Amino acid sequence: MAEPNRLITIAPSHYCEKARWALQLADVLFVEESHPPLLHLRAAGKGRSSGHSTPVLVADGRVIPDSTDILEWLQDRPESSWRPYPSDAGQRREAADLEELFDTRLGPHTRRLAYFYLLPHRALFLQSVLPGVGGGESSLFKIISPAVAFLMRRGMNINPASAVRSAERVDEVFSTVSGLLTDGRRYLVGSEFSAADLTFAALAAPVVLPAAYGSPLPSLEEAPDDMRLVVERYRATPAGGFALKMYREHR
Repeated sequence: MAEPNRLITIAPSHYCEKARWALQLADVLFVEESHPPLLHLRAAGKGRSSGHSTPVLVADGRVIPDSTDILEWLQDRPESSWRPYPSDAGQRREAADLEELFDTRLGPHTRRLAYFYLLPHRALFLQSVLPGVGGGESSLFKIISPAVAFLMRRGMNINPASAVRSAERVDEVFSTVSGLLTDGRRYLVGSEFSAADLTFAALAAPVVLPAAYGSPLPSLEEAPDDMRLVVERYRATPAGGFALKMYREHR
């Protein structure tokens, strides 16, 4: 009997959410294998020549690292019930360009902002990173979580000054998306939901906190007061409203 497809994740990661959401839309059956930060390194590195980031999809005898690689695999897979990229060549390039913009200019900064606000609150941090994690890893992570939080702050350069810079980068991307939406379009590219829409919504999720996110995030009511103000500000923008709409209609 064939091994089931496996998606190795850090459950709350918005890049993992991008892959998880895409696989589910394409009706690809998979088992999600979640690990907390730091403890994910061994699992994510198996079968790879380099790198220990998530998500990693193990499917069809292949190890497919990176969320964009997973979407491209779905595009070429005959059985996929949803394809991430438009069939029109020009629209495909436009969707891929927006996906790259969101991957590089939005995702790192919404992640930094979210952890900036969550790391000081141990219970919320654990509530976010431990869903789906096995009992042994979960127990170990609760013990070492203060050290992991310290390493995350250092490794991702999480501090008040960097949070301000990240908010500026997020503002820039949200402004770009809001500008695209001024003509009344339903989707960012073409007439159907594509990788551009999914990637923006997933990578914006840490600052808009959609209820339908594929792994538990703090609700607006649970969020720390300073984070709640940030979330409310981004939700009030056309881009933030668009991200929430994509979750309501396609998640």
